[in-house]
Amino acid sequence: MFKKLLSLMIAAILMFTFVSCTSGTNEGIENITKDNIKIGVIHIGDPADGTGYSYAHDQGIIAMQKNLGLKDSQIVRKLNIEDDNPAKIKESIEACIAEGCNVIFGTSYGYMDSMESLAEKYPNVIFSHGTGYKSNETNFNNYFGRIYQARYLAGIAAGLKTLKQGSTKIGYVSAFGTELAETSSGINAFALGVQSVNPEAVVYVKNLKSWFDPNSETANAEALLNMGCTVIAQHCDTANPQKAAEKAGMYGCGYNSDMTKDAPNAHLTAPIWNWGVYYTAAAEAVIEGKWAEFGNYYAGIKEGLVDISPLSENCEPETQEYIDQVKELFNEGSWDVFSGVKLSFDENGKLVMTDAALISSEGKTIVEAGGKSVDDSVITSTMNYFVEGVTLS
Repeated sequence: MFKKLLSLMIAAILMFTFVSCTSGTNEGIENITKDNIKIGVIHIGDPADGTGYSYAHDQGIIAMQKNLGLKDSQIVRKLNIEDDNPAKIKESIEACIAEGCNVIFGTSYGYMDSMESLAEKYPNVIFSHGTGYKSNETNFNNYFGRIYQARYLAGIAAGLKTLKQGSTKIGYVSAFGTELAETSSGINAFALGVQSVNPEAVVYVKNLKSWFDPNSETANAEALLNMGCTVIAQHCDTANPQKAAEKAGMYGCGYNSDMTKDAPNAHLTAPIWNWGVYYTAAAEAVIEGKWAEFGNYYAGIKEGLVDISPLSENCEPETQEYIDQVKELFNEGSWDVFSGVKLSFDENGKLVMTDAALISSEGKTIVEAGGKSVDDSVITSTMNYFVEGVTLS
């Protein structure tokens, strides 16, 4: 009888231990402090490139570390982790956890499913995924921003340049097309910005079908230039499209970081991320025991998460004045890009707001004239169409 009771007690203890480790409790999360926080960062590229996507994210990590006074030993980086390789993603994240990381930042879209799965497996580790749309209520969130606002502003710079050139052709090298709302919303916002100053302009899109493909980024930019495009914009990771524009004697708008140093005679401006705004807020929430209410994160120009890089000398003289007027609308929250109100500028460079329907490239009315901007959920997940003036090339 004693042996049977002892066996039952051991079984109960083991069952309690198993449930405690796997039930999704965030007891471990609540015990993270400034002294014991250790952060793993999964990069699709190498920040040492000095420009582009991974560089911009790493600058945000560096800002967070400085803002919070964390030691170098509290940051672990995994570099060149392809986001279409689930085995490698899992291996890199679990290596971070083995090294003691209790917070994991995954910076690329393709990490999403792997992070979702690992968040369930490791309930006492926080998983924070950049872009994407999945999350849970305990230890897995996603973060992104209104980069489309910055793309609209870059579109103004591009549109003014083409107007000066007497051109209506603008090229856009994009990681993906309408299959992902992240890319199509950015393309659409850029095109609407262009059209605010050059209404006849057309944006021609090349679809890379990859977030990071340096050789194809160059080849697609060259193809657009050969079509007669005089400004090259991009939603891809390297500065190669800007370099291709400079080599052809044309102009461009980069992405993620100021690419003027990469193409000094071509670059106009770039939509950029100030990722330190997010990484600092997220790490502070963890340290202060407020992660449970922190949730998903989505901010824009008003909060300082996104912006454009300083205008280069390649821009037209009036560009800053035009951009500042639109930026003020974003800061006020009084207007947003995908509404039934279109912007233009009069002969004196003053902003004009006109009720006009938002129309897709297929002629469908998305927002009636005077209507409010589409919901955030559309911008982030279901904007699988182009607006008028955009064509897949």
